[in-house]
Amino acid sequence: MTSDPLRDSLRQLPGRPGVYRLLDRDGTVLYVGKAKDLKRRVASYFRRSLNRRMQVMMAQVADLEFTVTGTEGEALLLESNLIKSLRPRFNVLLRDDKSYPYLYMSTQDPFPRLAFYRGSRKGPGRFFGPYPSASAVRETLQLLQKLFPVRQCEDGFFRNRSRPCLQYQIKRCSGPCVGLVEPADYADDVARTAKFLEGRTSEVIDELVAAMERASTELAFERAATLRDQIQTLRRIQQHQAVSGEGGDLDIIAGAQQGGTHCVVVFFVRSGRNLGSKTFFPQAPPDTDEAALLAGFIAQFYHDKPVPPEILTSALPDEAALLAEALSQRVGRRVRIQARVRAERARWLALARSNAEVALKSRLGSQAGYGRRLDALRLALRLGERPQRLECFDVSHTGGEQTVAACVVFDGEGPRKSDYRRFNIDGVAPGDDYDAMRQALRRRYTRVSRGEAPLPDVLLIDGGRGQLSAVSEVLQELGIGGLMLVGVSKGADRRPGQERLWLFGREAPVILAPDSPAMHLIQQIRDEAHRFAITGHRQRRGKARTGSALEGIRGVGPKRRQRLLRQFGGLHGLARAGIDDIAQVNGISRDLARQIYEACRQDSGVSGS
Repeated sequence: MTSDPLRDSLRQLPGRPGVYRLLDRDGTVLYVGKAKDLKRRVASYFRRSLNRRMQVMMAQVADLEFTVTGTEGEALLLESNLIKSLRPRFNVLLRDDKSYPYLYMSTQDPFPRLAFYRGSRKGPGRFFGPYPSASAVRETLQLLQKLFPVRQCEDGFFRNRSRPCLQYQIKRCSGPCVGLVEPADYADDVARTAKFLEGRTSEVIDELVAAMERASTELAFERAATLRDQIQTLRRIQQHQAVSGEGGDLDIIAGAQQGGTHCVVVFFVRSGRNLGSKTFFPQAPPDTDEAALLAGFIAQFYHDKPVPPEILTSALPDEAALLAEALSQRVGRRVRIQARVRAERARWLALARSNAEVALKSRLGSQAGYGRRLDALRLALRLGERPQRLECFDVSHTGGEQTVAACVVFDGEGPRKSDYRRFNIDGVAPGDDYDAMRQALRRRYTRVSRGEAPLPDVLLIDGGRGQLSAVSEVLQELGIGGLMLVGVSKGADRRPGQERLWLFGREAPVILAPDSPAMHLIQQIRDEAHRFAITGHRQRRGKARTGSALEGIRGVGPKRRQRLLRQFGGLHGLARAGIDDIAQVNGISRDLARQIYEACRQDSGVSGS
């Protein structure tokens, strides 16, 4: 028997399209639904047999609210908005509050730049995307730097150059800042970059083939060879990334579920190019089937994102025709949702489903705790998405000598030790940690800018605002942007748990609770960087102490050093030997033995007789 408030609300329901909200006794919204006929739809909850999920929900329902709309499509859009804002526990909930990244081209500039971009797309210039992640944008930027050397530096950096930067030296930019490229040639590179991003790869290849033939005719063989390499790279890209034919835009969405956990994978295809995939783990009641899962996901996913003309799904979503109609109304053109496809599209759909199943198994595996720490870090740093790659730098030395900088890497599964790197620092003033950090960053990210390693989402530095400024200078010099820079400094009495986080561009530090999962992850990464740096420093210091006493002596080369150390069991034994003992070694005269004796005694801190 229904309660009086609920009975009164049921009587007031009209037979028109709209959205209804089921509430508990405290007024909390339990479920949001849409209907072509509100009266008939809500009444069905009290007239027919329900599945277990609906039975549990209806046992808690004490009241309802409704909103009448003009059409069923409008009801679907309103339902999506309310689910995102109210987050009812019995609906499928998509946790996806981020703004997707784009590639931005400043076409309004005389020498346009190409850059990572996230935010409103209402300003001047062109935007290409969206891309599924920041790493996908950076990979595309690195690829385009090799193909067409269009500048990627900030305008302030570009305007104040008097000589070309490192990007020109490594052939990733044509040097427009100092007039090293003709405006017409630069414009050609910009136009080809735009065509490539639009999916017009074949047209770009045809242009390059014609230019290569002209260069060969003019005997400009070096230019012809460069064009040939560009053509070969473009052909390889074309072979690997073509999905739906030239110019096709579509999203491929597949779901998987196990043990009450749900996973959805989306492949993004723009202009016939696969831009990569993104994995989601929406909240939904355990017995939600795949059709309901995909229906709820799609309605929320495209709430604030571009909608392609076609959406391929691993199962046909509930009320797919209505969903397609609502999306069509939103974008002002036809949108199709299909689940039954053949040939190449069927293979890509199978791949998406396979990705969803693998991601789900990984989610349910031993990395769940680590994933929660990554999510906590995303929230703490206000990142749009969970960071997939984090790098941390630390510098170690003793009194400014034998300085070593270390870089450790963590990805979505934990430490990635194969990507760890150490840098022996030379040519800086003893104890100048800022300059040491600059040298390490420059060496590391010069290689990254060449495409030898991916860029991280978060760059952690053991230090405060001064260290962050040094890091920012290097990254700007290299034309690298889009990174979250975080300095980790110790607290007042240098105790663990009191660290302060300095975010580049902010005056005040971020202070996390000592028991915060995000703080635990930062401490883990920072401590690993410190361990790796100090281990490298100790190794370098040990080698220096072994060889330094002998290396400055004229007449003692590598072979004689090796012979002496082997004869006396190392430098410590050699320092305890007398002149006569040293002179007995083959190839060592008495005068040379005296020099060795004095050098070893001086190095060990013992005055000679």
